[in-house]
Amino acid sequence: MTKYDEMIRQRRDLLKAHDYDAFPPESWWEPDQRKGVAPPPLEKPYAEDAELINLVYPKEFNIGQIPLIDAIANRESRRVFTDESLTLKELSFLLWATQGVRVIDENKVWTKRVVPSGGGRQPFETYLLVDRVNGIKRGIYRYLPIEHKLILVSENLPIAEELMDKAWFQNFIGKAAVVFVWAAIPYKTEWRYSLLSYKDILIEAGHICQNLYLACESIGAGTCAIAAYEQKVLDELIQVDGENEMTVYISPVGKINSSRGSETE
Repeated sequence: MTKYDEMIRQRRDLLKAHDYDAFPPESWWEPDQRKGVAPPPLEKPYAEDAELINLVYPKEFNIGQIPLIDAIANRESRRVFTDESLTLKELSFLLWATQGVRVIDENKVWTKRVVPSGGGRQPFETYLLVDRVNGIKRGIYRYLPIEHKLILVSENLPIAEELMDKAWFQNFIGKAAVVFVWAAIPYKTEWRYSLLSYKDILIEAGHICQNLYLACESIGAGTCAIAAYEQKVLDELIQVDGENEMTVYISPVGKINSSRGSETE
């Protein structure tokens, strides 16, 4: 077996993550939850004195109210955006539609959100590369879903050409009003599911991104998810270590000109 064949086999094994016959004795991979270890935080901690940015709360939304059947039927990967900015309400809606919290377990073990997650562990953190959002200065932010607020990560957002380079010259990323970057903290899921976690984590990225697609359709915006990017460069950009937290998926968002049409999948 060549090195390439071995690498292919290892990656295919992720798709068979629940092939219990291939696992060693359970005592060897018993999850930390069963060992009595306290669960990790439901969201990545932040400094107590950090300045948080308020978002528009869901009860104040009066956008996105199109029939679900229309959003599903019209969903496309859109790569041509106008120069129009997103409003704060639109950004708030997109964040809630992808990671909005509905119920918090009193023991802080799980949250029920608008997207499904194995055991309610929700391993993803949402980062935003904000270029054009009314009321928010240009920069890199992280969404705090429990508080439904933003926290500034850095004001040093690269120019459009540099962003294109980081995503293997997929030029539309540089035209977006905001780029959603989803980073996984694997231990959030490992704590409960140990070696079974990784297939579930990757599946959940799809749940989140599909909600973004549908929510964009409902407000006259578009998105196109990207899985091809420079891993280390993106991790450094959102200031994660690439080991305990790493970028998994990115999705540029912008307003679209429906009368002119757009380049789609």
